[in-house]
Amino acid sequence: MFDQWRRRRAIQRVRPGDGRPLKRFRWWQLLTRSLFYLPPDAGAGRPAEYAVDVHHMRSENEGGDIGAHLYRDGRRQARSVLPAIFTVEGGEIQVAATTFGLRRCHFVTGDGSERQLVPDPRSGEGRRARLDRERPLLSRAIGAFSLLVLLVAAILALPQLVESLSRIPPVADRWGVFTSPLRLPAWFNVGLAVVAAVASTERALRLRYNAWLDDA
Repeated sequence: MFDQWRRRRAIQRVRPGDGRPLKRFRWWQLLTRSLFYLPPDAGAGRPAEYAVDVHHMRSENEGGDIGAHLYRDGRRQARSVLPAIFTVEGGEIQVAATTFGLRRCHFVTGDGSERQLVPDPRSGEGRRARLDRERPLLSRAIGAFSLLVLLVAAILALPQLVESLSRIPPVADRWGVFTSPLRLPAWFNVGLAVVAAVASTERALRLRYNAWLDDA
């Protein structure tokens, strides 16, 4: 996930927290906030509970970067822009985001083993995880439909994107203009973009991510 250069950068970006208490998750924050927990493990030498809090609509700096906040037993211990690496007892917590939510919030031990942190049950990720536990068939069907939507959206959008890029004067002069075989009305493209965004958001609630598909 993190190569050595990015890893060093992520660790260097961590700043100390101010000790403020962790605020309770509210229902209106379903799509704007992610909250995950790492339970204590005395056997692994980790007596405290950690929490990672991410507000997707709140900038951490003037550049508009999203930040993650690390809480230890309910008090803010550290903060960092994303992607972030927080060092804790027995390993580190790695956090990374996409346009539509988180794609990673994992605890990684020194030997390289990892596991996802536990989402707050009131959060969007927590509610999606509960659906997966209680209605696994429905959950898989929703996941498959989200993937299908993104595949169809990418297939329909790619020729139109190539045509738009080919009309840039330097590109057109060198390679000519590509004519897309698809002529979709504007309202259809707008609707397709909205549906694809919803599908990517659903995938983000499960921390599923594919660079080519979700970014496209």
